[in-house]
Amino acid sequence: MTHTRFTRFAVGVAAMAMLAAACGGSDEPAAEEPAAEPAAEEPAAEEPAAEGIDLSADCPNPVVVQTDWFPEAEHGTLYNLIGDGYTVDVDNKVVRGPMVLDGQDLGIEFEVRTGGPAIGYAPVTSYVYTDDSITFGYANTEAQVLSYEDAPLLSVVAPLEINPQMIMWDPETYPEIETLADLGEAGVTINVFGGGVFAEVFVAQGVWSADQIDPSYDGSPARFIADGGSIAQQGFASAEPYDYLNNFSDWGKEVAFQTLHDAGFEVYAATLGIRPDQKADLDACLKKIVPIFQQSVVSYVAAPEAANAVIVDAVTQFADFWTQSPEITAWSIAQQVELGLVGNGPDSTVGNMVGERIQKVIDDMAGAGMAVPDGLTADDLYTNEYIDTSIGL
Repeated sequence: MTHTRFTRFAVGVAAMAMLAAACGGSDEPAAEEPAAEPAAEEPAAEEPAAEGIDLSADCPNPVVVQTDWFPEAEHGTLYNLIGDGYTVDVDNKVVRGPMVLDGQDLGIEFEVRTGGPAIGYAPVTSYVYTDDSITFGYANTEAQVLSYEDAPLLSVVAPLEINPQMIMWDPETYPEIETLADLGEAGVTINVFGGGVFAEVFVAQGVWSADQIDPSYDGSPARFIADGGSIAQQGFASAEPYDYLNNFSDWGKEVAFQTLHDAGFEVYAATLGIRPDQKADLDACLKKIVPIFQQSVVSYVAAPEAANAVIVDAVTQFADFWTQSPEITAWSIAQQVELGLVGNGPDSTVGNMVGERIQKVIDDMAGAGMAVPDGLTADDLYTNEYIDTSIGL
């Protein structure tokens, strides 16, 4: 699982560069209450956001989301919206069914498409701009910056508050290390995929030195384990801590980590983005469906079992190299809540975005010498206008 998981980000960054070249351009915890109520068996009564809503007059049918990877717990907000009677298209790796929230049928079909190898590791934007049937494409801040001149995406809701990407290390080897800055000061080798934006930013900021960055990471746990944890390594806070403790028997113990977000690189990951040129046509739909996505975050956190079952079922039917056990799927959403990866922003609202945070990423990338389009601002990459501020964890 680890190999494939990391590959999506490494290949995604490289694909963005190739897309730009081809086009001639530059390229908590407030959730504690629902989590503590596993028997939350009356979501419809407590969360009436979907009651009486019919999307059929305003939204495409089906609404289609192109994701960046295989089904996983980080995508739970989407799979939580797929009702009974769904179908799994194994050949195209697509899950489709009636769009339902908290028992309320929303009047249309909902389709979630797998990314990564299912689309030849192409960037999501390349599909959003060549397939008009796609309503939303997964977006992340740094990729939005790099692809803006050729294939811009406008984020309208952020199901994840914090990017799950992290750097991990062995706490037994480095008991004094607590942060990514500590890794820099100690001169620890940091094994990452080549082309990662965050590494260049941290080097430019003096957090790390260029000579301690090893861009040879291939996604496998083999080197970290063989080296006895003497190196630090790229990872996902929502997966690798479980794998290294439970699934990699040659390691079989905990790892320490810090997220890139907590180290200061605060991108939004896995937002739902639209083509800006389609915003006017989608306006009526967005007014209704963005709050649905927000409420689905809340509902999934409160009762993740049904969505997790869809995720595991889809991956099992795909029968590809990616696997997703019920155990790691359940662990992952609990970990996401505990770490605040899914949660409210600095206010009491889930799914909204902070412009200053996005602008800092833009400025940090420019400061690292990346090809940031002249005049690009956060307002070009996101909007909160469809967010229902009353919906939160």
